[in-house]
This record gives sequence, structure tokens and C-alpha cells, in this order.
Amino acid sequence: MSKRTTIKTLAAAVALGTLASLSSTAVHAQQKLKWAHVYETSEPYHTESVWAAAEIKKRTNGKFDIQVFPASSLGKETDINQGLTLGTVDMIISGPSFAARTYPRIGIAYYPFIFRDGDHLIAYSKSPVFQEMVNEFRAKTGIQITAYTYYGARHTTAQKPFTNCAGMKGLKIRVPDVPAYRATPESCGANPTPIAFAEVYLALQNGTVEAQENPLTTIEAKKFFEVQKAIMLTGHIVDGLTTQIAPHIWNRLTDAEKKIFTDVTQEAAVRATAQIKKREAELVEEFKKKGLAITQVDRKSFVDAVLKNKPLESMGFTRADYDRIQAAK
Repeated sequence: MSKRTTIKTLAAAVALGTLASLSSTAVHAQQKLKWAHVYETSEPYHTESVWAAAEIKKRTNGKFDIQVFPASSLGKETDINQGLTLGTVDMIISGPSFAARTYPRIGIAYYPFIFRDGDHLIAYSKSPVFQEMVNEFRAKTGIQITAYTYYGARHTTAQKPFTNCAGMKGLKIRVPDVPAYRATPESCGANPTPIAFAEVYLALQNGTVEAQENPLTTIEAKKFFEVQKAIMLTGHIVDGLTTQIAPHIWNRLTDAEKKIFTDVTQEAAVRATAQIKKREAELVEEFKKKGLAITQVDRKSFVDAVLKNKPLESMGFTRADYDRIQAAK
């Protein structure tokens, strides 16, 4: 082999090696992320998360390959919230009531009757007071909240209808294990019983509890209407879900990547919110057709009981935050 041929062969080998190295680096540079939630695959929280995962991959040129794990497949809601800190999950959708366990101020969004409707909740999510909470929560935990999705007005289902606060007395009702969720039933003399979300259907079916409370869309998705006979339109909490990113991911993102994650998750939240609002408006009549009793209630009786028995300050919230939230438009 001539000297010139040997040099060409070596150059080709170096080039191939460089390409292989670059290819290997590209493969290693792709990050696989886990995005977890507790909702069904039919719900907008899942379908829009799947859309967002694909969109983030596209906008980052394939750098982030995100797999969405629905329906408590990576653990109950408490587990996936802890997972952000432990590093076992990278992103979640969850009610901020769980964030309130480490940063109580954000839990004011669950104070009964604080929001007029879904539009008011979304206005709050864009307000300076909420941005303060996001920044303080990140400073305390490292977790970044990027988006807020309307979850729905929470109504009460049971085996027997009731029309006012007094009608809840003695009722064994499943609620999430959060003080704000317990506030309304406790104020009315009910017996709130925390049960994991994934276990609620069975608990209703076997009589462990007689009642539960959730938005109409969740009552549909989880098929609670199959094991309950009445829906009371209490609307005691106008609920939302936050998209959260773990510190071990957020702190490694470039500013451009942070903007992509924020923009996309906010777009997904807008899309899911629109679907929830539309479906909520349709479901009252659909549940009537299924034979459920739909009952309008005396909301003032519930409001008065909460204000008397669970005043804002007794739950650790401030009048200043409450007034700022009321002013959000």
C-alpha cells in the first residue's frame, strides 16, 4: 500500500470515527423524561399532555423525548408529587393542593367559593399574586409551575339527594386528604373520608363511603355515575391543575428551552380548559338521561357554614391574598 493510499485510508477512518462519535453524542444528548398524572387516557389532561410532549420534542429538535404515564401508573398523586423531589418523575399534572403541603400559601385556591367560575380561576393564574406564589414555591422546592388548567367546578354525588348544607349532616363522603377539601363537608357536619383517587369507584360501589365530590367531567370519566344516584350542584370549589417540572430538569434547561416548555404546556392548558368547559356544559342533561337526580342547592347555606366554621384565617390564609384574588380579572 502506497503512502498516499495509507493517508487516505487513515483520513477516512478518522472521518467515520468522528461521525460515529457525533452520532453517539446525539443519541446520548436526547433526554427521556417521565410525565405522570392520575387521570384517565380519555381526559383532556392526558390527551393534551401527549400533544405537548410531542410538541416539545418537535420544538427542541428531538432533544426531549417525553413519555406520559396516565391513570396513576407511576403512583398515586402524593407519590408523583414526591417524585419531583426524589427524581423519580420529571413532570406532573397535579392539583396545587399537594404543593400546599410544602408551600401552604398556594393552597388558598382551594378555599371554598373563592372563585366565581372557571374564567375567574384562569384570570387568577395570570395574576401577579399567583406569579408571586410560583416564584416563592420554586425558591422553596426548586419545582417550576409552568401552566394552570381549569379542572372544573366540584359538585357532590350521593345515593340520596339533598338541597342544603344541613342535608350533608352525617354523610360519609370521600374527599382528597387536604384541609380545604374537607372544609365544606366538615362545616356541614358530614364525615369526610380521604381515599386515594384510584380507589374511589370501588369505595362507592362497596359502600365504604356514600358520597364523593368532583367536577362533572371527572364523574363521567371515572364512571362514578354508575355507583351514585344523585348529583348536587354544590360548586363548592372551582378547581384547577398545575403543570410542574422537577428541579433536576428545570435547572438544566437553557433559557430557550424553558420558554419552549412554558409556552407548550400553557398552550396545552388552554386547549384542555376549552374542552373541559364545553363538556361541563353538556353533562347535566346527559346525566339526567342516565337517570340521575340532578339537584340545585341553596349555595348560601354552604357559604355561610364555611365562613362561620372554617374562616379564612383559621386555615392559614390571609385576607390580603383573598382580596387580591377576588380582584383578578
